[in-house]
Amino acid sequence: MNPSNAELRVPSAGGSTLDLYAAGLSTLCLIHCLALPFAATLLPLAAHFAESELVHKILVILAAPASLWVVRMVWSTEGSGLFIGAALTGLGLLLLGAFVGPLEAYEEPITIAGASLLAFAHLWRWLRHRSRRE
Repeated sequence: MNPSNAELRVPSAGGSTLDLYAAGLSTLCLIHCLALPFAATLLPLAAHFAESELVHKILVILAAPASLWVVRMVWSTEGSGLFIGAALTGLGLLLLGAFVGPLEAYEEPITIAGASLLAFAHLWRWLRHRSRRE
């Protein structure tokens, strides 16, 4: 294909591309929480990365806009209440785990629950959207 004739594809506002992006970020957060502690026993650098508060905050800051954008897009869509509730609850748990200091002792389970809920909400919406198109 000639690059000069290639179309620039921009995801439509109603598309599910943002769901995949948001689910991917939530999954990345989940991998960070579950896999890096195991790697931390093997690599001192991974231990530092696994415990870095900055990493948690950055991941939440990256995930929040995509999730909120999708929630905003589907706010008035019929049958989206379960998705909106799960996505906002998951995002809220991620924010609590990353930014609320007094909950530091419970940060890991709160973050794992939030990332899982947010990822499953976006994947569920993406699967619903995909099945309607087929």
